[in-house]
Amino acid sequence: MLVLLNLLSGVALLVWGSHIVRTGILRVLGADLRNILSRSTGSRLKAFAAGIGVTSLVQSSNATAVIVTSFAAQGLLLLTSGLAMMLGADVGTALMARILTLDLSWVSPILIATGVPLFLSRKQTRGGQIGRTIIGLGLILLALHLIVEAAQPMMRAAGVRVMFGALTGDTVLDALVGAAFAIISYSSLASVLLTATLASSGVISLKVALCLVIGANLGSGTLAFFGTLAQNAAARRLALGSLAFKLAGALLILPFAPLLAQWLPALIANPREAVVTFHVLYNTLRCCACLALIDPMARICTRLLRERPVSTEELRPLHLDEAALATPTLALANAAREVLRIGDIIRRMLDNIGGLIHHNDVAKARETIRMDDDVDQLYTALKTYLAHISREQLDDVDSRRWTDIIALTINLEHAGDIIERIASDIEEKKIVHRLEFSAEGLGELDDLQARLAANLQLGLSVFLNNDLHCAEQLLAEKERFRDLERAYSYAHLDRLAGQTLRSIETSALHLDMLSDMKRLNSLFCSTAYPVLDAAGALHDTRLRKRTLDALHAQQ
Repeated sequence: MLVLLNLLSGVALLVWGSHIVRTGILRVLGADLRNILSRSTGSRLKAFAAGIGVTSLVQSSNATAVIVTSFAAQGLLLLTSGLAMMLGADVGTALMARILTLDLSWVSPILIATGVPLFLSRKQTRGGQIGRTIIGLGLILLALHLIVEAAQPMMRAAGVRVMFGALTGDTVLDALVGAAFAIISYSSLASVLLTATLASSGVISLKVALCLVIGANLGSGTLAFFGTLAQNAAARRLALGSLAFKLAGALLILPFAPLLAQWLPALIANPREAVVTFHVLYNTLRCCACLALIDPMARICTRLLRERPVSTEELRPLHLDEAALATPTLALANAAREVLRIGDIIRRMLDNIGGLIHHNDVAKARETIRMDDDVDQLYTALKTYLAHISREQLDDVDSRRWTDIIALTINLEHAGDIIERIASDIEEKKIVHRLEFSAEGLGELDDLQARLAANLQLGLSVFLNNDLHCAEQLLAEKERFRDLERAYSYAHLDRLAGQTLRSIETSALHLDMLSDMKRLNSLFCSTAYPVLDAAGALHDTRLRKRTLDALHAQQ
């Protein structure tokens, strides 16, 4: 029993080490890896090579699948390019298995001794995450050594031999066991490393090992497909195509597993080397052959999974991939894309207000009011998504980004409520009574509405790029808008004193709109403050005075 527990602890350590390496690399290089994949869509060979490179770094085809399917879900990636990347990811996993099964046990204590102080001394920094990754690599190598040590006495335990003897019969059963372990451990790499180690120790036969390796590939494809079930059809097509390629490869090779188990020892005597070499050759040959079949596979997946139309009344998030929550850097990138989508809805609502100022359009007013429900729905989903991101795993930069995203989300939701109220007031006080603004009032409201739209776009740009010059420009625009609002209010009062009929009829609505537009502008310009604060610009005397004035005006 103790022998079996030692083996299981080694397996658990192997899985945990793989998880640490994957998450550590994604936290350090997550944005860079996404950029590499996004720039590699020009040709299939480039996409294939990018899949190999990224997966070799993160040591997980599942992590690469999360990134690639998120691109597909957002319409940023063609299905054919995505399938090429997924094929490259399979080859990348096989290459990493080849490297990690070399005799590197002497490196393990060096890696752990180096990584632990580096991580503990700077946990929430980039260097700390690099230290965490180094620890993970050391744990993988240590786990492989422990599994070998634990497996030696297992051959003398009759009960253990009987248990593993159940895997020596049916090739399909063995493949399913390999797939199940890959799904449970969330790592086909860990499954292959464990299989190679057990084969080298004589715990399982070479035939069983080959079937387990084939099953591990199937498990990773199944895991990726399950992860896209809640996403749109584009993401599910990509995962389905990848799984179909793996299933076809398994069906072709499994009948020959017994023959391969007989031939391989004549070429490679060491069972561990034989398993890993088979894994590399199998994935490389399968994926290269599948590259030529990408177009027909893409057509089949498109026919099988058609896009479900989503009504505007049931607007759903497009970018909030639940599978990315395990990697905070990717989750924050997804959240940032979704908040920009809310910004696009706010922009359309503002454009509708511009039309309602000129025309008494009941349908447009009610559509604008309804669009606030879309904003509220996305706001709730985004707020929940951000709450599920582990704050303890964020470094200082990502923690500030989390705060910026939630702050902008809240401000845009408030902006939607304000615009909804403006549209309601226009319908009740202007459209129902068939009133019109005076020519001068119409020009003032047009000017402020155009400035609001421009400041919203500038504010979203500042949020996206953290540009200091744009942040300073946005703060200056806020002051200019405040001055204009005050001037236009006085001008309206002058028209009332002059007994301008249209100004008298729309006075309450006009003044309310000026006040609401000022509040909207304050919300749109709020993205400038974190950028200025991070750059130290708020400590400048001139900007400090402007900021304090702006804050007092907002209150």
